[in-house]
Amino acid sequence: MLDAFTKVVAQADARGEYVGDSQLDALNAMVSDGLKRIDTVNRITGNASSIVASAARSLFADQPQLIAPGGNAYTNRRMAACLRDMEIVLRYVTYAIFTGDASVLDDRCLNGLRETYLALGVPGASVAAGIGKMKDAAIAIANDKAGITQGDCSSIMAEVASYFDRAASAVG
Repeated sequence: MLDAFTKVVAQADARGEYVGDSQLDALNAMVSDGLKRIDTVNRITGNASSIVASAARSLFADQPQLIAPGGNAYTNRRMAACLRDMEIVLRYVTYAIFTGDASVLDDRCLNGLRETYLALGVPGASVAAGIGKMKDAAIAIANDKAGITQGDCSSIMAEVASYFDRAASAVG
């Protein structure tokens, strides 16, 4: 995993060029939005259990067959595994938000996850729907304007949404 600064330097070095103005402007924008980024991560991590619980409740209300006898989340053990997996995805999304880079999410969480779920008989579409519900809950919490660094957060919220969308498409 490379942070945004290391990635820019590595790419410029691979091309045998200096870091350009456009890359410096992008890094400057990332630094200036740093407090918003940290506020977003703090909001999501501080509410992780409620985000996962809310998403799970909504998912199981929409797809009750998952918790019915014979369903993929039926029995306490399977339900716990489902909630654990949702929490892991959320945790890696917060890492991606913090670093401004999806590679940690891809490399350490999503790589091979679809194949694992297929082998276990877990419905990928249901997992993707649960991730979408976590996205909605996380953005609602992170986008609350009370008690955070003031300013336009639309680009960070779009970035947050992109990490959840990336996770959902990786398993769906």
